[in-house]
Amino acid sequence: MADSKMKFTGSRDYVASEDLMKAVDVAIALEKPLLIKGEPGTGKTMLAEAISESLGKKLIIWNIKSTTKAQDGLYVYDTIQRLYDTQFGVEGVDDIAKYIKLGKLGEAFSSDEQVVLLIDEIDKADLEFPNDLLWELDKMEFYIHETRELVKAKTRPIVIITSNAEKELPDAFLRRCIFHYIAFPEKEEMQEIVDVHFENLDETLLKYAMDTFYWIRSVKGVRKKPSTSELIDWLQALIIGAQDPELIQKELPYLGVLVKKDEDIEVIKKERTY
Repeated sequence: MADSKMKFTGSRDYVASEDLMKAVDVAIALEKPLLIKGEPGTGKTMLAEAISESLGKKLIIWNIKSTTKAQDGLYVYDTIQRLYDTQFGVEGVDDIAKYIKLGKLGEAFSSDEQVVLLIDEIDKADLEFPNDLLWELDKMEFYIHETRELVKAKTRPIVIITSNAEKELPDAFLRRCIFHYIAFPEKEEMQEIVDVHFENLDETLLKYAMDTFYWIRSVKGVRKKPSTSELIDWLQALIIGAQDPELIQKELPYLGVLVKKDEDIEVIKKERTY
């Protein structure tokens, strides 16, 4: 079982809510993957980095794409390289193990020390992808058929899985996870996040910027609401441009830093206060 004394307390650069810290601790104690959902920009990916830093453990990141298969995370048998080596008389082509390359899950299982494994944006893959990982995540092992080798986790990794909720995940997969939804931060929590990134930020600038940011997020018809990371970038732009705080909502300076769709910019400009 996992070390019951292991506690996640956030990190120097990551502000975690009490509920989120408890969810991480429960997932570690129960040795189950922690499935994190939330809209883009709520810090899902950064959570794994914060856990890695807080607990002093190596982070392994498996970035999921639409073409990713579960097998990619286990291992790949490089038949093309072996064929190439055979044609050119390279020694050792009979040793198939030379052509087995472990994927990110395989790396995590093979590590001598416990690692944090991030399976990032699992909902980008096809619907069968989560189901194809059920055995490996349950038993923490997989079989390499070419070498008849069983790869079993030396130490069970701390598994963090993120999803933007683009697709529904299978029930069988969900049953094996601890689930936590990261809600978009309210102003008070956002203030804490901003304080991590900026020292001695002008209070008037911050007030007008925050009010405008949350106003933009509330405008009906905005399809891609600005995220936390975009707010941080926007504040930096306002500082660099020495923006007059009282003109922020009227002029909406550097709006392209905050909003990334033409149609959203048009909607916002029509709704702004003059």
